[in-house]
Amino acid sequence: MRLERAFPADVPLLLGLLTLGGFSLVLLYSASNQDLGLLYRQIARFLVALVVMVLVARISPDRLTRWTPFIYAFGLACLVLVLAVGIVGKGAQRWLDLGLVQFQPAEVMKLGVPLMVAWWLTRNTLPPGWYELGVVVVMVGVPSGLVIVQPDLGTALLIAASGVVVIFLAGLTWRWIVALGLCLAVSAPLLWTQLHEYQQRRIFTLFDPWSDPMGAGYHTIQSVIAVGSGGLAGKGWLNGSQSHLDFIPERGTDFIFAVFAEEFGFYGGIFIMALYVFLVGRGLYISFYAQDTFSRLVAGSLSLTFFLYVFVNIGMVSGVLPVVGVPLPLVSYGGTSMVTLMAGFGILMSIHSHKKLMPR
Repeated sequence: MRLERAFPADVPLLLGLLTLGGFSLVLLYSASNQDLGLLYRQIARFLVALVVMVLVARISPDRLTRWTPFIYAFGLACLVLVLAVGIVGKGAQRWLDLGLVQFQPAEVMKLGVPLMVAWWLTRNTLPPGWYELGVVVVMVGVPSGLVIVQPDLGTALLIAASGVVVIFLAGLTWRWIVALGLCLAVSAPLLWTQLHEYQQRRIFTLFDPWSDPMGAGYHTIQSVIAVGSGGLAGKGWLNGSQSHLDFIPERGTDFIFAVFAEEFGFYGGIFIMALYVFLVGRGLYISFYAQDTFSRLVAGSLSLTFFLYVFVNIGMVSGVLPVVGVPLPLVSYGGTSMVTLMAGFGILMSIHSHKKLMPR
């Protein structure tokens, strides 16, 4: 019991995360052309993320419920601060410079939005009505809009999706689902006009990437070639020609799955996707047996949103979704994203361990 309180980890979930972290190091070593410096930085970030996960896992769901409005407000304030003094990189203003590290506030809202929506809905009658849904639209729309203007459409859509998932898990009736779908369909032309030209080109080239092979279609063409050239068993670790000849863009971040598929083939791709399915399934299991409605909504939303991250990235790399700049969770090189995801798994572990510690 004391060990469980000191280290409240769900063992199956922890083993799955460590396995995925190991795959990340193997892939980044190859994708970076055996850059040990990058590998050491990724190891350091993964260790920091593990520490964050353990610390978050020690926070009880009751305390997390009380902190939720402050977490949401903090993330919102940081998003506003980014627009004022954020660092510009690769044509986007997404980061805050904290001195030793650069911090991307949009990642905080991947946790803040589902927490806040669950907090609000559980304080009202479920399933939600018009008033509750209207407040949720504002809760989700404001941070999503602030991220869109950075611009970062992919992250904004994932933030919005995390809030929408909570609504569905809260027992939204089919009448409301159809109504929301119609509203989205009606507003689609307006949303299209708000997209940047390069974002519109990415959507057009999804259907015919060869219409612009050296521009908007380049990423899709090269990643699809890499995925297909891996065959069933792959070319072997460190033997991927597309990646090592620099054909695959962003091969250590957004397109790292193309490196994996080329070197480990179809069998390797199936294995890593099965690992992701295991993590999502374990999260849904924790959600199903959670003690209260807030915990169930949060655990279910974090698990299904994690699945969306994986689906969008692999779909993007495979050429069935537009290129939106979403990294492969816990595998792509990065710091803020990894810490945020591991904090989310820390919340899952907290929900699971505190359930077991309650008296029967």
